[in-house]
Amino acid sequence: MHPVGSPPFTPALTFAIGDVHGCVDKLRSLLWKCESLAADAPARYVFVGDYIDRGPDTNETIQTIIDLQKKERAEVICLRGNHEQILLDCFTDGPEQLAYWALANGGAETLRSYGAESIHDIPETHLAWIRSLRFFYDDGKRYFVHAGVDPEVPLNQQSEHDQLWIREPFLLSDKILERFIVHGHTPQRSGLPELRPNRLNLDTAAVYGGKLTAAVFADKLLPVKFLTG
Repeated sequence: MHPVGSPPFTPALTFAIGDVHGCVDKLRSLLWKCESLAADAPARYVFVGDYIDRGPDTNETIQTIIDLQKKERAEVICLRGNHEQILLDCFTDGPEQLAYWALANGGAETLRSYGAESIHDIPETHLAWIRSLRFFYDDGKRYFVHAGVDPEVPLNQQSEHDQLWIREPFLLSDKILERFIVHGHTPQRSGLPELRPNRLNLDTAAVYGGKLTAAVFADKLLPVKFLTG
């Protein structure tokens, strides 16, 4: 944590981490590799969303990231994914939304991880954390977002919906935008990150048996290496 008035945080490395989906063992393994690579230098972690659902350990996944946020030499930026948004919408959109989350999007596994019978049994500390998630992060070189962006719209005018949900026309576009886009959301069944001139997809299908991937950025635009957990 970095209090107001502290010197600007200047990380030696930035680790961008793909969709976790409750795969806490893979997350812990990956974080250990990231921390080992960073050694004692300051490091920034950018998670591109979808911490919850489908996998078995949403509860422990969120708590692991909250604990990481408390470390002094780590800046941890957590973005909102469409699965977090689906859960939040359950509180306002009624039983059909709840069924959509639980039956079609892995919400039942999330409830099971908490030993919960309903969304109202999820600890308020974790719900507050989910509500606090931002939609994007811009580090001046790269634009981190969950799903992607509309390539025909300036980055400062992107809709929240597109940033959480978009696939096409974003995935087919070769347009070079104002920033290099780092995202997840669309699982790569190859198990490998998809690196293109204008974007990087870090969803390597961890919850479907693939690895959980982190891209390591230093002072250059593109990643210097990838780590997996």
